[in-house]
Amino acid sequence: MRVPPEGIDFYYPPEELLAGTHGEVIWSRPLIGEAALASARHNELVLYRSQDVRGNPIAVSGIIALPGKPAPEGGYPVISWAHGTVGSADSCAPSRDTRDSPAHIYNKHPHAMLNHFLEQGWAVVMTDYEGLGTYGPHPYLLGESEARGLLDIVLAARQLYPELSRRLAIVGHSQGGQAALFGAHHAPRWTPELELRCVAALAPPSGVKDQLLEGSAYDGKTGGLSFTPLFLTGAIAGDPRILPSEVLTDKAYELFPHAETRCRADMTQEDSWGGIKGICQLRERDSLSKRAFFEQLDRMDPALMIGVPIRISQAKEDTRVKAFRTEALYTRLMKLNRGVSVEYTVHETVPPTEYPEELGFHFGLMETDQDPLTAWLTERIQG
Repeated sequence: MRVPPEGIDFYYPPEELLAGTHGEVIWSRPLIGEAALASARHNELVLYRSQDVRGNPIAVSGIIALPGKPAPEGGYPVISWAHGTVGSADSCAPSRDTRDSPAHIYNKHPHAMLNHFLEQGWAVVMTDYEGLGTYGPHPYLLGESEARGLLDIVLAARQLYPELSRRLAIVGHSQGGQAALFGAHHAPRWTPELELRCVAALAPPSGVKDQLLEGSAYDGKTGGLSFTPLFLTGAIAGDPRILPSEVLTDKAYELFPHAETRCRADMTQEDSWGGIKGICQLRERDSLSKRAFFEQLDRMDPALMIGVPIRISQAKEDTRVKAFRTEALYTRLMKLNRGVSVEYTVHETVPPTEYPEELGFHFGLMETDQDPLTAWLTERIQG
C-alpha cells in the first residue's frame, strides 16, 4: 500500500492503482476535522477499490471509525452507514466536509446517531459512494453502484483493522435508506464473505418516477426540483445511451452541469434549478432517451428481495419523503420477502431541528428513531 498524497490529491489516484480486487485498500490516512466522528477512538480516511455497474475499476472514498471500547470476542460488529443526499459535486462528499461547505449541515446531522453507535461498541464505516469526492459523476440512486460502495468499504476496513468482525448491519437515511436496501439485496452475491445480519432504512425514497412526474407538472418554482438533474445523472450511469439534451428543455439542459459543480443545497438557488418551473424541466416530445430515463427510474425502486430482517422507519409528517410512499414500499417488501421479518415504524412527531420547517421532520427522524433503532440492531448484531 502506497503512502497517500497530501490534501485532495488523496481522492485522485493514478489509473494504474485502480486494478485489483474490489474492497482492497489503495491507501489511507488518519482523519481529523469536521468529517471525523467525535466518539471514535480513531477515524481513518480510506480510498478503496470497487467497480462501477459495467465492471470498470474505480476508486471510492470513505471513513472508518473505531469505537473506544475493547473489541469483544469475535471482533467489533460493523455498521455500514449510507448517507443521504448531498449532491454530486466532489466537494460535497461527507469525508471532505468542512464547516463552510454548503453540504455541512446535511453531512453533520447524522453524526449524533453514528456517535451513539460507536458508544455501543460498534465500528462505523461510511462510504462517500461512487463519484462523490473521487473521479466521475455520482450515480445518484443507482442501487447497484451504491450497494458496492457500502459493501466494499467493509472489506477495506477489515483489511486495515482485523479486529472488525464479519457481522454487519447496513443502515441509511433518505438516499441512504434506498441505498441500504440495495446493499442488503446485493450483499450475498457481492460480498459472500461478510455476515449481513439486518438492514435498516430511515425514510427511504421510492416511487422516484412518480415524484419526477409530479414535479414536472408543477407550474411553479421549488428547491425540490433540484433533484431532477441528480435523477438524470444516476440514470445515465445505468444506461449511457440516455442523452440529457433529449430529456431536458433547453433551459434545463443549460443548468444540467450544476449537478457536478454545486452541492444540492446550492442547486436550490434562483440562479440554478430553484429558478426554473417544474413544467419547464422536461421536453414534451417523446424520445428513446426519455423512455430509457423513465425505465431507469423504475429500476431505482428499492422494493427488492432481501434475505435478512428489514426495518423501515418514517416520520408521519415528512414532506421530503412522504409517508404514503414509504408505507407502499413496506407493503411491497412484505410481499416480496415472505418468511423474513419486515418491520415498519411510523413516528407521529419528531423533535425540532435546525433545518427549515419543511425538512425538520425528515431529518428529525434520526433523533426520534435513534433509541428504538439501536435496540433493534443490538438484538441482531451482538454476538
